[in-house]
Amino acid sequence: MEDKPHYLGHRKRLRKRFGKGGAEGFHDYELLELLLTYAIPRYDVKPIAKDLIKRFGSLSGVLDAGQKELEAVGKIGPISATLIRLVKELQGEYLSEGMKGRDLVSSPQAAIDFARVSISGLGHEVFLAIYLNTKNRVLGHEIIQEGTVDHTVMYPRRLVEAALKHKAAGIILVHNHPSGYSEPSPEDKRLTQALAEVDRPMDLRILDHIVVGKDGYFSFAEKNLLTVNR
Repeated sequence: MEDKPHYLGHRKRLRKRFGKGGAEGFHDYELLELLLTYAIPRYDVKPIAKDLIKRFGSLSGVLDAGQKELEAVGKIGPISATLIRLVKELQGEYLSEGMKGRDLVSSPQAAIDFARVSISGLGHEVFLAIYLNTKNRVLGHEIIQEGTVDHTVMYPRRLVEAALKHKAAGIILVHNHPSGYSEPSPEDKRLTQALAEVDRPMDLRILDHIVVGKDGYFSFAEKNLLTVNR
């Protein structure tokens, strides 16, 4: 009889460790390795997991990668790439549900966590709008504008029209910096000033403008910059 492949016992030990203590004590590559065991049944996936993290720089970089980028790594086919991307999508949905029923003005961290998972890892700039009712609870969210790697034009009128369409009483606007740095640019500051002006004659509150990046986030509301000249 042929000996069983060495990686079968290793897979069993990984699953047992995770079953007992979750992700505690795992290296990033081991978590990715464990995930890949469910997509690649007959192969030692440890080298693949390490290759992925080396290629994309970190576990978060792997989760942020697109389908074609993942499939370009050896031994990663459509099924494995889809499974990896599904993990991030599930995380986003989990955090989206976590925003529901909360007052996002008094508990803004839920919106920040959702935004960072959803858009901070994208390779191009996008604007995400979170629509709120009169009690500051979530009505919905959507990406309303997409741009290039370092620039996106967002017109306040476009945001107001989208808010009225959703019958929103308030808006939290979020956008990402693919560079990773969350410090707002001069354009970000001008847009925020324009947003602060646009809700004056309307029954619509611009509650925050959040910039997210790999290094963290910047909230104009936290810095009291939404009330300038008001």
